[in-house]
Amino acid sequence: MNIRSAQTKDLSRIAEIFVFNNRINYLPIFKDESYSFGELQVVSFIEQYLKRKEVYQNLYVYDDGLIKGFLQMKETEIYKLYIEPCFQRERIGHELIEFAIKEFGADHLWTLEKNVKAIAFYNRHGFCFTGQRQFEEGTTEYVIELKRETS
Repeated sequence: MNIRSAQTKDLSRIAEIFVFNNRINYLPIFKDESYSFGELQVVSFIEQYLKRKEVYQNLYVYDDGLIKGFLQMKETEIYKLYIEPCFQRERIGHELIEFAIKEFGADHLWTLEKNVKAIAFYNRHGFCFTGQRQFEEGTTEYVIELKRETS
């Protein structure tokens, strides 16, 4: 399996994947260039994670010689799941979500209501809208809860 626990040396790739995905997927929604290209930087992301070593206990990478995606769990919640845009649609996200389900009993997550590609992806993996929605902190955009039926 190409999924392993993240290490400090992986943070630059994890940060790149996170920053570029945020710019591609969220800039059209939030339209906040000062955040996307000012506050949101690879170096600041790394610094933030280095301050919180406990994050490593719940951070996993898809690594087949190159880190192509990552998953962050909070108990049974999929907290973050991002794939390098160049490698999307290669079933890496599928492998990471299946890993989350098998290893952690992943059963719920929150995603932006306007992130229709992510919602479609999660729907294909059995995660359905619960009817719960709330504002993303500090914004006027909604995040919605998706849950997976467990048997």
